[in-house]
Amino acid sequence: SITMASKAAAVLLLVYLSGSTFGIKLTGNGYTDILIAINPEVPEDPVLITQIEEMFKEASRHLLNATKKHLYFKEVAILVPPNWNKGNYSKAKTEVYDKANIIIDEPNKLHGDQPYTLQYGECGSEGRYIHLTPDFMLNDDVSKYYGPRGKVFVHEWAHLRWGVFDEYNEEKPFYLSGSIIEATRCTINITGKYIHKRDQRDCTTDPVTGLYTEDCVFYPDKQQTTSASIMYNQGLSVKEFCTKETHNTEAPNIQNRLCGNRGVEEVITSLSVDAGVAVVPTPPSILPTFTVVQCRQRVVCLVLDVSGSMAAGSRMLNLRQAATLFIQKIVEDQAYIGIVQFTATATIREPLTLIDGEASRDKLVGSLPLSAGGGTDICAGVKKDGDGAIGDAIILLTDGESSINCQKRVNESGATVHTITLGPKANIDVKELSDISGGKYHNAADGVDSNDLVDIFTSHTTSDGNLTKQTIQLESTGLNMIGWFNGSVSIDRTIGNKTSFLVIYERSPPDILVLSPFTRTYDTSHFKHDAPAKTLTLDIEGTAETGQWKYSLLNKESTAQSMSMTVTSRAVSDAIPPVMVKTHMSQQSSNGSKPMLVYAEVNQKGVPVILADVMATLKSDSGDQYQLQLLDNGAGADAFRNDGIYSSYFTELTTGKYSLKVKVHNNDGMARFSLRRHSGALYIPGYVVNGQVVMNPPKPPVSEDDLQADVGSFTRTVIGESFSVLLPPGVPPPNFPPNKITDLNAEIEEDKVLLTWTAPGEDMDQGTATAYEIRFSEDSDLLRSNFSTAHLVTYDLSPKKAGSPEKLSFTLFSIIKNGTTLFFAAKAEDKSFLKSETSNIIQVTKIVPKAPVPSPTDAPDTSGSGVNITAIVISVTTVTMVACLIASVTILIRPILLRSHLKLCVCALTIMCLQ
Repeated sequence: SITMASKAAAVLLLVYLSGSTFGIKLTGNGYTDILIAINPEVPEDPVLITQIEEMFKEASRHLLNATKKHLYFKEVAILVPPNWNKGNYSKAKTEVYDKANIIIDEPNKLHGDQPYTLQYGECGSEGRYIHLTPDFMLNDDVSKYYGPRGKVFVHEWAHLRWGVFDEYNEEKPFYLSGSIIEATRCTINITGKYIHKRDQRDCTTDPVTGLYTEDCVFYPDKQQTTSASIMYNQGLSVKEFCTKETHNTEAPNIQNRLCGNRGVEEVITSLSVDAGVAVVPTPPSILPTFTVVQCRQRVVCLVLDVSGSMAAGSRMLNLRQAATLFIQKIVEDQAYIGIVQFTATATIREPLTLIDGEASRDKLVGSLPLSAGGGTDICAGVKKDGDGAIGDAIILLTDGESSINCQKRVNESGATVHTITLGPKANIDVKELSDISGGKYHNAADGVDSNDLVDIFTSHTTSDGNLTKQTIQLESTGLNMIGWFNGSVSIDRTIGNKTSFLVIYERSPPDILVLSPFTRTYDTSHFKHDAPAKTLTLDIEGTAETGQWKYSLLNKESTAQSMSMTVTSRAVSDAIPPVMVKTHMSQQSSNGSKPMLVYAEVNQKGVPVILADVMATLKSDSGDQYQLQLLDNGAGADAFRNDGIYSSYFTELTTGKYSLKVKVHNNDGMARFSLRRHSGALYIPGYVVNGQVVMNPPKPPVSEDDLQADVGSFTRTVIGESFSVLLPPGVPPPNFPPNKITDLNAEIEEDKVLLTWTAPGEDMDQGTATAYEIRFSEDSDLLRSNFSTAHLVTYDLSPKKAGSPEKLSFTLFSIIKNGTTLFFAAKAEDKSFLKSETSNIIQVTKIVPKAPVPSPTDAPDTSGSGVNITAIVISVTTVTMVACLIASVTILIRPILLRSHLKLCVCALTIMCLQ
């Protein structure tokens, strides 16, 4: 109906306005609802709280200066771990570790004490969190190698809030600007010295590349006359970001590659979540206020719909199965659980109960509702949770369509509401309760074979930052079938405690066979059978064997029935962090104006896991299902190669609610840890002070042996929050162009230019594009601002399937000479003539190493002058003829320009012949 459509549109608008970094708001000029969380591994130290506050006060002043007296930090919440007990901390409300914008944790193997920000990709998109270590916060001898803490934090805040990137490049520290060697930096006005890091001699040039040799380092002057840029080196006297006028568009850094050569200020004002924000007068004080809070015992209330519509099909049975798994396996000891059911009114089935053993869990399972009937008032169930709900979590499940009028109560309660809609007719407005309280939203399909409800309840693990206490879902799969249902799951060396196999069936129990990798065989007799709930459970004693476990289910009936298998486990020990997977969409709602991105992050305590097989399944409430291979190849939807973040575009947008499920496998043993770092503050090699280089110690190395070790076979299954698509009425599904090429690379091989890139698709990174348009210029700004007027390269190349490597080699004799710098860019086109955005702009410079000058005795002298003029004329003439010929047939330039090249060739030949 029109009313329901307008309500759904309102919900989508709310999501768009809220942004993806949970909680952060811009109130006037000040940022509020910033959450900084301390990991439980960090020892309690009141000085750490003081240092956090001092850092934010300093950062607020730097931020105000960097944004031209516009923005500052206003309100900050500090979440301390549950195991801290020496301070007088307030009770946390909706603040939990998983929602933190800044995390303070012990250093990981990859980054050490370097401050960094986890960014998933697109320019202008918010990051996930900033990571700081206790040593960086407390030890001045550590922090001084990065610069003042407040300015370092502003550098990271720009990554987090505005989706900009570093302006330095440790892999390409130098580049050629014409014939001049420049350090990769922004602005170009940053001054300093080029010095050999070993002996402080002036740098020498590599004759092949024309750049300084690898042992050369650019040491900037600590005191600069220029004011930018913080995103290059936050330790200098600079105090601003690069503007459109001061930005160095030539530097081969990530900011230019991913942001279309835009400066940081241009991204903030035109692409970021704060683009278009009105400037208001700055208050007299810009010092933030702080609250220090603590999550205590976990309190969860299950608020369950038992109205008449829940009696349809197997909904009540599915609800009981999923809630039983949650109570028996997911909720940790010492948590409190309560159960409320509602129809038009609400009833408490079980008050808050402390989980202190199997008896308490069994009691709660026994209190789950069994039957359904009556009307629906969703808010009646929420209100029954009562007062004193600060810090509590509510898991609300409904399949109904009642009105929602309790938003204000939820907002004021201090509780977090996680909402689950079951079936295609449930009211999506219930999602608003999650949006305003910071909860999760999921939509579940009916049926045992979907396993949706089980997955959703399994995802509600504790979130205090201690990964070793979380239940991890390894496998979740279901089928409607006759006969055998076979599969396998890998137990890796990071998990194995409290491993459980759960089988759910529709009508009659199947025969079950589970084979461990080496020694054990488990059959149906080893499973605990709950006939009313139609489940069979196998709990593995001790630590499960490492390796591949195989399972088989036999449906003994003559007709098909639905069966599912769910496998969960926990960390093998408190000392070994498990391999974890998280997944989410780039947006929680869409109107079809742009494609959505699917992300999956695979890591072990911040260290990326690469070369895994990652498959996403997206399912709509109408039954449509899409499978996407997520890639970590640094192309298409994926911003960085080998950073453990796997990505893909989702372009099949039709109106509806969608669920997201990701399975990660490493059955072939190819997965490895990665050395790829995320965006972070530059470790400063040293400064120039009063004309003298003051060097810092080398950056602590990363052990490649540890990171390149085999991860081992592993399996993970996770779900992300559900999302919705609402296309305008009467508008067909969108048709998207090919994705932007972001990994274009150019090299010169003798007299040829070699371009390489990853093929885009017909629709973003799906399918196969139709054609490429490749252009070059001696002016990089021309390619960015007026691509179609640059020189066109002709080629004979049919685009490959999206994700495939592309290679194109061609000759430019008439253009490329020694010392010539050319810039290249490309676009892809689909069959509807839609073109991608202009690719990253790549430069290449022709360098001919100088030949040693021969002595008079090195060659015979046949002319009396020591020079063979005839030989030179013939040689040069031949080369010139070949050059002219190739130039005329291999490159298509504007006709006037082409004729001028031919005239030059004829003139050159005439002069040489006259000689």
